[in-house]
Amino acid sequence: MNSEGLRFLSGKMWEDVEIGEPGDGEIRVRNKAIGLNFIDVYFRKGVYKAATMPFTPGMEAVGEVIAVGPGLTGRKVGDLVGYADNPMGSYAEEQILPANKVVPLPPSIDPIVAASIILKGMTAQFLLRRCFKVEPGHTILVHAAAGGVGALLCQWANALGATVIGTVSTKEKAVQAKDDGCHHVITYKEEDFVSRVNEITSGKGVDVVYDSVGKDTFQGSLACLKIRGYMVSFGQSSGTPDPVPLSALAPKSLFLTRPSLMQYTTNRDELLETAGEVFANVASGVLRVRVNHTYPLSQAAQAHADLESRKTSGSVVLLP
Repeated sequence: MNSEGLRFLSGKMWEDVEIGEPGDGEIRVRNKAIGLNFIDVYFRKGVYKAATMPFTPGMEAVGEVIAVGPGLTGRKVGDLVGYADNPMGSYAEEQILPANKVVPLPPSIDPIVAASIILKGMTAQFLLRRCFKVEPGHTILVHAAAGGVGALLCQWANALGATVIGTVSTKEKAVQAKDDGCHHVITYKEEDFVSRVNEITSGKGVDVVYDSVGKDTFQGSLACLKIRGYMVSFGQSSGTPDPVPLSALAPKSLFLTRPSLMQYTTNRDELLETAGEVFANVASGVLRVRVNHTYPLSQAAQAHADLESRKTSGSVVLLP
């Protein structure tokens, strides 16, 4: 398409849209692979509010630069680039992007693999390395340990020397979590994760909980923490957690944060450093990416349904 991009809307239809030519500081990218993330579901459901309506979902993709805005240096036609986070709209064959929001893709990494790991990998990076700096000797709890971000958190934390406890929904996912570096796996449908964490840690609790589940796990996650432990709530796949009074944190002097990737990649240097560490860990084998599911972009609605019903594990990629 010369002047149009094909985008996916509302899970039900395709629409041709004029996307024009890149302006100052912009590039036009033809997407090769698009990452599916739970944040896409949040926007679709209205948990997070889109800036405009209607909107095109998607916050992660890898593609080829097919046009460069006037006077732009550092990017050229034919470059393979990836991006994650804003601007939203990656559920499309082509899109216009700010050049300072994309990162160069190392030639050693397959575009489908890259599209599945840029957003999730950068999320794991800031959670483990900056939000709470995991070091040897720490004990951590990762909910949804077989999910896209959860699997990377377990692999990376294990490589950092932490003791990793993971929760999963099925025995099949427990096998994967073990393979991803979990030292202890809790199948939460069969046992109470708070009691098991207490047993595993001999009543001491964990240094940090990484909780992307939200409502169903939040209170239990707080109960699993040791004194001065860190509660990192970075998602809410089961719904928004109930409000927490500050007094609930006082008995153990707990820390509570609700971080977002965009606040940890606020400038170009942070973005390149975060993505660079992810790509380096993929290249070294620390991070092993499972693209367990691919769907045509036209079947994005089914992909969302499967993700929400926990039928997926690892990463999900949409192919234009």
